Amino acid sequence: MSETFEKIKKDFYAALSMDPAATSRAEVILTYAGFHALLFYRFAHCLWKRRVPFIPRAMSQVARFLTGIEIHPGAVIGSGLFIDHGMGVVIGETTEIGDNVTLFQGVTLGGTGKQRGKRHPTLGSHVVVGAGAKVLGPIKVGDFVKIGANSVVLLDVPDHSTVVGIPGRIVRIKDQRVAEEALMDHVHIPDPIADRFIDLQVQLDELKKELEIIKKK
Repeated sequence: MSETFEKIKKDFYAALSMDPAATSRAEVILTYAGFHALLFYRFAHCLWKRRVPFIPRAMSQVARFLTGIEIHPGAVIGSGLFIDHGMGVVIGETTEIGDNVTLFQGVTLGGTGKQRGKRHPTLGSHVVVGAGAKVLGPIKVGDFVKIGANSVVLLDVPDHSTVVGIPGRIVRIKDQRVAEEALMDHVHIPDPIADRFIDLQVQLDELKKELEIIKKK
């Protein structure tokens, strides 16, 4: 139980430090739905590990009703998880999450079928998952990974990478850690698809100029 309280403490300080809108400890304790959902989850998970029937699932459903966040009590979540706003966040039963992870509203850590066993993703530490992103299936997302808003991730992601798009495409950042102050920035993320369109547009403009020169001759 002491481990549970230690994780709750780290969840609280994660919300207090990561959200610039947090003005006081009382505000986080009384008004942060993400923190409330984690409180329910921490105690429900303790009961789940002790194989207590029904009550853990009932607690997760109460938390879902009150906060709009659904965390299955069977999920394994490290310390310092920050769920920003949180409405619509879903964390499946066999999900595993490392330490100091940030999830924005509308994130789904879900499965892709009806198979039993491990069917939900594993997230490393210091991961940021942008608003509306879906991470599906028993895949592994490494440490210091950023997943862009509304991305759909279906394949493993190596450490120190950025993922954007549908389906998710990897922009690898080799041997470079994401700075702590950048962890909350899930907007300014490289977009390889947009970059490719820009390249094509540049090529078209050059062809037009060459055609105009030919016509003048």
